[in-house]
Formats: sequence, structure tokens, C-alpha cells
Amino acid sequence: MLETCDDFLTVEELCELLKIGHNAAYTLLNSGKLKAFRNGRVWRIPKQAVIDYTRPL
Repeated sequence: MLETCDDFLTVEELCELLKIGHNAAYTLLNSGKLKAFRNGRVWRIPKQAVIDYTRPL
């Protein structure tokens, strides 16, 4: 599914992709565990950041 996504994801797309709720997604974003940036009030999550986050150690 990640192959069909744009280079930047929205929070809704992140939730669908990781199968998590909005609260969990915002917790990841605000803690810095998932690298992303805000454009005004809208979060933009790079696809590579999701790949890096889900990659096993």
C-alpha cells in the first residue's frame, strides 16, 4: 500500500496505513518518534519517515 502513496502522507493516511487511531498518530508526531513537519495546522509525514519508523532494528 505504501507504494501507491504520495511522497508525503496526511494524518488520515498514516492512520490507515499503520492501522492506528488519530490519538496514537498525534502522539507519535508530537513526541518526535515519527519524523514529520507541520504546514500551518496540517501535518505532513514523509513516506521515508514511515518506512524508517516501521523498519525493524
